Amino acid sequence: MLRNLSCSIRPSRCSSYTFLKLPRRSLHSSVRNATFTSFFFHNGQWLSPANGGLPPSSPSLLHSRKGKTSTLTLDARARMLELARQPIPISSTPLDISAYKPIEKLTTGKLLKVYNQLAKSNLTILVVLTSMSSVALSPYPTTIPVLLATALGTVLCSASANTLNQLQEVPFDAQMARTRMRPFVRRAITPLHGAGFALVTGIAGPALLWTMTNATTACLGLANIVLYAGVYTWMKRRTIWNTWVGAIVGGIPPLMGWTATGGRLLPETWSLDAFPVVLPPFLQDVAQHPLTAATLDNPLAPFAFFMFLFSWQFFHFMPLSHLVRSSYAQAGYQMLSVFNPRKNALVALRHTALLIPICSLLFPLSGLTTWWFALSSLPANILCTRAAWAFWRKGGEKEARTLFQHSLWYLPVVMGLMMFHKQGMEWLEWLGLKEKKEEEPQNVS
Repeated sequence: MLRNLSCSIRPSRCSSYTFLKLPRRSLHSSVRNATFTSFFFHNGQWLSPANGGLPPSSPSLLHSRKGKTSTLTLDARARMLELARQPIPISSTPLDISAYKPIEKLTTGKLLKVYNQLAKSNLTILVVLTSMSSVALSPYPTTIPVLLATALGTVLCSASANTLNQLQEVPFDAQMARTRMRPFVRRAITPLHGAGFALVTGIAGPALLWTMTNATTACLGLANIVLYAGVYTWMKRRTIWNTWVGAIVGGIPPLMGWTATGGRLLPETWSLDAFPVVLPPFLQDVAQHPLTAATLDNPLAPFAFFMFLFSWQFFHFMPLSHLVRSSYAQAGYQMLSVFNPRKNALVALRHTALLIPICSLLFPLSGLTTWWFALSSLPANILCTRAAWAFWRKGGEKEARTLFQHSLWYLPVVMGLMMFHKQGMEWLEWLGLKEKKEEEPQNVS
């Protein structure tokens, strides 16, 4: 029938009409895996014409160049709609009832594995590392209980946010190959069970942070759950600005580590004295000790942490979204890489280049690192900026993959350099390779 239809509306016979291409999804939906199932829709329903075919509300496929329709156009559209409403043939033959196997019961080991997948362990580990980096760079020491409570509280908050995110996106995760094996989609756990896990971790995380650290850290953890599982997840299918909200979510964990040690996000008094800076050695007074500026009341320090992770999110996510943009389009996610790939690459270039002044100016000026960090971080930043430039100029899969791979090693390498160049840190003395200089007592006359 489709062959006869294509012949009847061939442009060579109807020169006054143009034939618009059908979406690739509707033409190839019959070859997809038919064994998929989910809580939200039965086997094969996501392959139906309502999702992959031509909806009744779609405009006519055939239009005259003068903007008028004809009997042939309406007839062809009616026949196409009739064809689209027909059930899609399933290539696999139905199995006998004896082949049915009930879902395996969850043992303790399997349940922990499912919890690990719900929490997105790789992402959660990265979040914890970013929060611990600010704890390590804090000029004030901390205790082991506070350190462990901050790490565990961050893990619980991240697990809750990721679980709530997956709970809302089951119908859409089912349509993407890279997310089709998530626990809710493959029915490894019930939605009620998963919601309970998200609720428990979402309460325990902020409560632990409130008890062991302070209220500011707990509120930041709770805000991250709301932003990620609420605002960001809701915006993903409505506007491309969801990526910017997601970048804010990524910039909050280091603020949690900073406030856990007693640091402030905003100064008590707004004056020039509230924004002390550490100048390079050749510009500062010899009598001035550089640690005087690295106080917990300096708002430049948390701002440096936030901007570093905020910009890195674009450096990391934009090339990734370019590589999987077809999956995002298939699931209906509003991503910049789907609508404007070139602008997507430009955003990646902009924020990758922004990491240069953040590392070479903002961190040393805030007193978190020495000015040697400004030099040692330059090679990594220049290399990544060059890759981002190539991604913007060429916009190919190869350039996107190269930039994405750079983003994976960039974060641990540069954060390691931050630790090495921490202001006031003498590594030789800390390792016992150098004797600590004792201050000579001053004679009081």
